[in-house]
Amino acid sequence: MAAALFTVMAPVLICVAIGVAWDRAGKGFDVDLVTVLITNVGAPCLVFHTLANLTVSAEAFATMVAAALLVLAVNAPLAAGVLRLARLPQRTFLPALVFANTGNVGLPLSFLAFGEAGLGLAIGVFAVHSVAMFIFGPALAAGTISWRGLLRVPVLYALPPALAFMIIDLPPPGWINATTKLLGDITIPMMLIALGVSLGRLKVASAGRSLALSLLRLGIGFGVGVSVAWLFGLEGVARGVLILQSTMPAAVFTYLFAQRYGRAPQDVAGVVVISTVIAFATMPLLLLYVL
Repeated sequence: MAAALFTVMAPVLICVAIGVAWDRAGKGFDVDLVTVLITNVGAPCLVFHTLANLTVSAEAFATMVAAALLVLAVNAPLAAGVLRLARLPQRTFLPALVFANTGNVGLPLSFLAFGEAGLGLAIGVFAVHSVAMFIFGPALAAGTISWRGLLRVPVLYALPPALAFMIIDLPPPGWINATTKLLGDITIPMMLIALGVSLGRLKVASAGRSLALSLLRLGIGFGVGVSVAWLFGLEGVARGVLILQSTMPAAVFTYLFAQRYGRAPQDVAGVVVISTVIAFATMPLLLLYVL
């Protein structure tokens, strides 16, 4: 079991460490450019290739999407209630408590822990979080909602054709498969390296409060993930992926929303950094639970 855990964790930690070391060494790394490439090219190709060639049924994928929606629907009021009791501004901290890093960390972990089937199901959770985050993340920070956020989620454009191939159980043409695989393969390592660079650049403020909110993000995520998995009767890979994705740290994009709309970005950065550190430190226990 120790060897299996190390096999899952080592690639993730090494890629993140490369990003941190790269930033500490003062090497050039354009996070914005890499993020745009991953968001607009790499991730959609990864989504398309994985789902179009997935052996998991469309029904199992749809169940995972429904479970992910329920996780978000339960997470949000729970986190909002705690923030209200603590008298902390919801527009500042609620996005970081609701939206988990299901992409940079969740996708690699799901793939390494559960293989292609795990990655395919994890993409369902990732898609739900991406859509919700780009619609409601800015809305929470700015105080207004814009459905145009849907147009800024390139993963959505990859889903319909991928699901069509999945449903008819027919592989895409060879050249499409090869191209999307080649471009999709850059996504996971670059996500992790970019995460490392971003973590190296973020500055932690109000460490005590950030620690408490980080524990809240991970604790609520784990509890709700376990409960929803039980409610849906999920077992095996599906159960493991949902709990794993639900217990991911705060998404880096929540810091970007706070920065853009002037919602105490340094305080949100503290939640992102500390929740990520705690998630990595407790990852062996989480993996032991879901494997």
